[in-house]
Amino acid sequence: MSNLHSWQSGTAAFLAFGLSASIVSPIFSAAPGFAQSSNFTDVSSSYWARTFISELSQRDIIAGFPDGSFRPDAPVTRAQFAAMLKKANKEFKKQSKRDGTRFVDVPSKYWAFSAIQESYTTGFLTGYPGSVFRPEQNIPREQALVSLSNGLEYSSSSTTVLNYYNDSSSISSWARTPIAAATNNRVVVNYPNVNTLNPQRNATRAEVAAFIYQALVQEGLANTVSSQYIADPTPVATTFTIPAGTSIPVKYVREKILVAKEDEKLPLTLTVDANITTANGKILIPAGSEVVGELRTTDNGAQFIAQKLVMNGQQITIDASSGFITTTETVGKGTSVGTLVKNAALGTAAAAAISAVTGDRAIATEELLIGAGSGVALTLIQRFLGRNSVDLYVIEPDTDLDLKLGSSLTLAAK
Repeated sequence: MSNLHSWQSGTAAFLAFGLSASIVSPIFSAAPGFAQSSNFTDVSSSYWARTFISELSQRDIIAGFPDGSFRPDAPVTRAQFAAMLKKANKEFKKQSKRDGTRFVDVPSKYWAFSAIQESYTTGFLTGYPGSVFRPEQNIPREQALVSLSNGLEYSSSSTTVLNYYNDSSSISSWARTPIAAATNNRVVVNYPNVNTLNPQRNATRAEVAAFIYQALVQEGLANTVSSQYIADPTPVATTFTIPAGTSIPVKYVREKILVAKEDEKLPLTLTVDANITTANGKILIPAGSEVVGELRTTDNGAQFIAQKLVMNGQQITIDASSGFITTTETVGKGTSVGTLVKNAALGTAAAAAISAVTGDRAIATEELLIGAGSGVALTLIQRFLGRNSVDLYVIEPDTDLDLKLGSSLTLAAK
């Protein structure tokens, strides 16, 4: 593997972020005349979740308390969360997926009865065995995230993304796939450490506000907000500069290339033979990437001139070239053409020269490089008729065509 040790990292770029059953929960506004306000006395302008709280308050999805506070660090019960979901679903507009059910601990006169029923029928929440809902139980963070993931029908084919969290082993087995999906949809918000999920800890009012707001963003119902606490497993792409003079090993599908000592420009695509990495192993140019360019020939030698680097679905202009190749092989009347061209690519002029000198008008080669401006085959053959021999450049791609950058190349690595 080829490593570069003197690259300089440039500017980062992104590709590439417990209430009783007899009273109404203050999380949502059910009492007439209760004014909504986003200026809560205990949510400062620098509070990490202020934007999430303010936005949901203005949408009437959450509310504060009569004393003007929000109590952002207070826990949220399952009933309160269901009430918030009912408010949010006015925007999500998710329809019922299943019939309602009777929870033995949620009587019809319970303040959140209708909210719990709606959260159940729309698929956001479920109960426990024995038709139990546990409305007064504080909801853990993983339950809140699974609820949003299931209700909004997120899916994930893999849970690998959970490696983003340093405490992923604490996620319950039943919650892993939905939380992976929620992570991929940028619904997860972790404060103060974005890499720590705390799945078993009770969700706070501020955290639930952040989750629901991010779900609105994902559904295209709210504007993206800037927050360093939104879990985003997408790797950050950092630019690196590969300096001029760096060598890039390449290979070609044929063992050799035969070209004539004629002025030709032959299109040629080479393959990068080894990963080009930073000193700490970040891959900048993966092995297998293609280098598109021209094999140019003159009386003085042959040289490959790179034009584009094709990798990861991108085409990048590249200034690189091989050294001059001057090794020749003489082709005469008695030359065995089959042996000469075995596993070789031929330039158009070289093919014409071989045909004219040896008299073989049906050269069997697997690849012919058609040169720009080479003329028709008959004209080329006539150019070499009457000669007893001709010298051709012999290029061994694996050793002769390794490239050297003529100028620095800036790429992004994730």
